[in-house]
Formats: sequence, structure tokens, C-alpha cells
Amino acid sequence: MVKVTQSAITKLKDLVVEHPEDPIVRIKVQDQDEQKITFSITLEDKVQPDDEVQEIDQLMIAVEANSAPRMKGVVLDYQEGQGFSFEHPETPGHHDDFPLNIINLN
Repeated sequence: MVKVTQSAITKLKDLVVEHPEDPIVRIKVQDQDEQKITFSITLEDKVQPDDEVQEIDQLMIAVEANSAPRMKGVVLDYQEGQGFSFEHPETPGHHDDFPLNIINLN
């Protein structure tokens, strides 16, 4: 499953407080092209039947079923002014950050 830093947990909890009708943090990975992937975070009202779910510090995180195998070892972080980022350990020799700006939560 995905690993989440304390700063990301804090920010996600803040977002859930702002949107109590959507208490589930859902993460998905999609292929953008042959060399790039896209991570997405949405707030949703319920878990989907095939989602892999984990609770971290009273925060419910659901990972879309097809994305779950690709999330192993991925670290979700949040830095003020930079937003969310995903660090994927499978990049040999260096770490790639994939910035994510949440534009629309619903």
C-alpha cells in the first residue's frame, strides 16, 4: 500500500473537514503515455467494492484496485506551497517526484 507522510495526512484531513460529505481519500494511477504515469487524489463519499482500503491516523484511504499493485512503496507527501507529490522508489539511482495540484475535489 501507499505510505503517507504526516504532512500529507494533516493536509488530507483538513480537506476532508472542508468536505465532510466526501470522507474517503481515493488514489488512482493511470498511464499517461509509455513513459509517464499520472497519480490522482479525489475525495469521495464511499469506497468502491474493489478498492484496497487502509486507515492511517483516522484517515480512510482507498486505492483503486488496478492501481494498488503499482502503489507499493510509493510515498505521498505534502509541502506547503508545492502541494502533494508522489515519490516512487522504482526509479533506479534517483527519486522522481510527481507533483499533484488538486484543482477540483468533486
